[in-house]
Amino acid sequence: MRIGFIGAGRMGAPTVERLIAAGHGVTVLTRRPEALAAAQSKGWVTADTIGETVQDADVVISMVLNDEQVQDAMLGADGALAAMKTGAALVAHTTCDPDTVVLLADSGAARGVHVVDAAVSGGPRDIEEGQLTLWVGGDAAVLDTVRPALAAYASPVLHVGSVGDGQRVKLVNNALFVAQVGLAVDAVRLADAVGISESDILSAVQHGSGDSRALNSVAWIGVEHIGSRLAELMSKDVAVVRQIAERSGTDLGLLGEVLSSDLVEDQILCAGGIPDRALAGSSARTPDSMKRPAATERR
Repeated sequence: MRIGFIGAGRMGAPTVERLIAAGHGVTVLTRRPEALAAAQSKGWVTADTIGETVQDADVVISMVLNDEQVQDAMLGADGALAAMKTGAALVAHTTCDPDTVVLLADSGAARGVHVVDAAVSGGPRDIEEGQLTLWVGGDAAVLDTVRPALAAYASPVLHVGSVGDGQRVKLVNNALFVAQVGLAVDAVRLADAVGISESDILSAVQHGSGDSRALNSVAWIGVEHIGSRLAELMSKDVAVVRQIAERSGTDLGLLGEVLSSDLVEDQILCAGGIPDRALAGSSARTPDSMKRPAATERR
């Protein structure tokens, strides 16, 4: 399968590696000089423009950073959709507003180009192992045509509905994850108040009904640093969830209350960790048995 790949960064580079290893012909476009140098050092086929990247591709895969980059790369006279051949398919991996991928799908349809949004859950390690989770929104028949490419780096690949629904699932997932992290941090604070150390409570709860991927992330990263790790990854997603809820007139209920709490709002989404007053005297160390791959990579 001929693939045009846009955005060979932290997530994109291992994805390209897997695609090439699976026998696909890949042409790569990346803007950052260091990423371009790395691609060329590996002997990858690179392009200078979006048009050169996508014009002969059966499938175009986009793994750029945000809404703005998606629209810049995909829309307009110089965008990928204008240069893609009729019948080709665009796979959009970037976490963004669902309305953005709906806009891409509408623009693509006018040109005979198919679009699926394939929101990701996972990190570079999952890609390297072929175990990236994909929540795919779009036509099931189009998904079937791109599965051979997705199978090179993703499993499971879950069809969750129409275009935009992949993003909606991802955003709900991330909002729930952030709320669970906030609750886990508060649970550690409670344990500290009654004389149980951070490392002891996190090790113990791992074997109880309170265990979760969020709690394991707190254990792996430590309460002191979880805020600085999550803020960059999750604050944008939670903001989009709030915007979507407002547009649809949906009450976020208890989830919204947790996300709007001082702990989550100020110290996880917007700050560089949990201040001393939240965990006075608590240890930030994590036992070796808890040091496993960070679930925050599964975004």
